[in-house]
Amino acid sequence: MKILILGGTRFLGRHLVESALARGYEVTLFNRGKTNPSLFPQVKGILGDRERDLDRLSGRVWDAVIDTCGYVPRIVRMSAVKLKNAVYRYVFISSLSVYADFSKIGVEENDPVGIMNDRDIDENSPETYGPRKALCEQAVQEALGEERALIVRPGLIVGPHDPTDRFTYWPVRVARGGKVLAPDRPDAPIQIIDVRDLSEFIIKLVEEEISGVFNATGPDYKLSLGKMLETCKQVSKSGATFRWAPVEFLNQNNVAPWSDLPAWLPDSGESAGFAQVNVSKAIHAGLKFRPLEDTVHDTLEWASTLPADHEWLAGLNQEREDELLRLLSET
Repeated sequence: MKILILGGTRFLGRHLVESALARGYEVTLFNRGKTNPSLFPQVKGILGDRERDLDRLSGRVWDAVIDTCGYVPRIVRMSAVKLKNAVYRYVFISSLSVYADFSKIGVEENDPVGIMNDRDIDENSPETYGPRKALCEQAVQEALGEERALIVRPGLIVGPHDPTDRFTYWPVRVARGGKVLAPDRPDAPIQIIDVRDLSEFIIKLVEEEISGVFNATGPDYKLSLGKMLETCKQVSKSGATFRWAPVEFLNQNNVAPWSDLPAWLPDSGESAGFAQVNVSKAIHAGLKFRPLEDTVHDTLEWASTLPADHEWLAGLNQEREDELLRLLSET
């Protein structure tokens, strides 16, 4: 099987390449060569910007293309139109953020997605991210037809080489020990998916020539924030203790869910179902999950290779956490 990957050298893309190569497939990368350009010397690469250089893909054919870096509907539409006669299947990596309403518990693939009044806006923001991803999905489906379009909507992707720090913060912080500020309560639900499990699932769908839309997060049981943190403690063998801060306290002290305390949103109101998405369709199609202990262990092992001056993109710095712990103890 021949697979074209748009991107392919950062996070999900690099694991997709590894999954495909492990099966003996022929992989071609199309990217700008700016991120980890020497990562896969054995893989054929075509340098180019997908907005200006799509003609460099002319005259070639693949069984499938996997689009890991589509955010602008206009540009995704260009890619889909260009490749519709060069590939049998177009796999678009979307996001659970497409859904319009997370107040529902158990959001399913046929639930409404967000809508933008201005379909041509290129500017990215937290408000436009989901609706723009939904428009990207539509562009792929319109260009290739739903029978040749595969839309995968991941939740929070975690594991080695995650550039966002949105999960890595927790294993590293817990491993450091001491009092750890934790949000809300131990039984607060969370959903995550190991990047390697997601990659294996996507390649499996391509192998089996499956189309359609799939929510892709996990695990296949109800995971709580407390379980995740205790697993981090167990794997790292740390002496960490957890101080659970009520949502009201966090709001009063301007502690932002998802960024200051990552992987978590309050499970009430508009975000009640954000970490309780229905993934039964993907599980039925073959999505498998490795043990959480393995994800935590491998994330910690990779994080140990980060430079000492690594600038964390998510989580609290020690000074801010200490301040919040002091305030919490006074309440």
